[in-house]
Amino acid sequence: MKTAVVMPVGARFCREQPNSMETVARTLAKAASGSVRVFCCQGADAHDVPMAQALPAVDRLKALRQALTDYRPDVIEFHQQTQQAVALARHFPDAAVTLYRHNAVKPPRHAVDRWRYERRYDRMDGLIFVSEAARSDFLKDFPRLKAKAFAVPNPIEFDLWRAPIENRQPVIAFAGRAMPEKGVDLICAALPAVLDRHPDWRAVLMLNDWERHQAWASPHVAPLERYGERVVVLRSAPLVKVREVMQTAAVALTPSVWAEPLGLTALEAHAAGAALISSGRGGLREASGPHALYVDDLTAQGLTHALETLIDDPGRRETMARSAQAYVMEAHTPQRRAAQLSALRSTLVQSKRARRGSRG
Repeated sequence: MKTAVVMPVGARFCREQPNSMETVARTLAKAASGSVRVFCCQGADAHDVPMAQALPAVDRLKALRQALTDYRPDVIEFHQQTQQAVALARHFPDAAVTLYRHNAVKPPRHAVDRWRYERRYDRMDGLIFVSEAARSDFLKDFPRLKAKAFAVPNPIEFDLWRAPIENRQPVIAFAGRAMPEKGVDLICAALPAVLDRHPDWRAVLMLNDWERHQAWASPHVAPLERYGERVVVLRSAPLVKVREVMQTAAVALTPSVWAEPLGLTALEAHAAGAALISSGRGGLREASGPHALYVDDLTAQGLTHALETLIDDPGRRETMARSAQAYVMEAHTPQRRAAQLSALRSTLVQSKRARRGSRG
């Protein structure tokens, strides 16, 4: 079976500084058993998979259509962008066409919106979501599409992140976009009480997309400057640096205030061996299972209390981190998720062929 994985416009599939969507697509492609080719945009300095094919910025859609025609895939998997999928689906009637959503689908504002969006989604042979939570949210607005909606949770390249649980540094780590949805303001408001009470502890905030969100984030981060080297702010840090910090930090944070589709940073923290404090919103509980400390009172005070709980109990920290690492190694492996996705692709191809065959 041949699968074409089509990344959204602007996705360069860069090895050095990928976004979470590209990381998931790369991990699944490398673990796939069939033939997979990833179509992305030009501009990356390096790819780490031989199946990546870069498309020119000029006449990109035309180039993509020709590239897909030459490849002749059984499955065309469009990641994230519905309009790109709709524009090309009709040109490949023999292929099973899927839309792979990595974040929440925009809800319809009114009945006309609902009709228009549903028509677009209904042109797909399958809709893939990164968690059961994301799938359920989608079906609240589009219940008629239940038979086409599936969940394949994100994998984690475990061996790339794994580190010893013992002898962790007294560091609180956060990695995520510098935006309100990720709870950055809550972290900045919670840290002073913790750092004042525990002078041997430090914090590392790895804030991605800093250029885009700095106008909002800067006022929240600025008060932490009084702690000097005890609070390190890394703006749009490369993945290798994020991994390095998570592999040594004692505690990691995912205090998202919105419904995370799944939460790849949670999987990364678990695999790296940090004890995780999580909001549990959206798919975060699917990512962590019972192996995170969940904050129901998602306020600065609630986050401070959770941090104090783990700082004051190193035994609990180590037990949590160890069980979480084992859980991720078993539940979220690339091989398991790639096999799940491959089985879904095969089912959709067979269904598509059966429908076309019945039409004569």
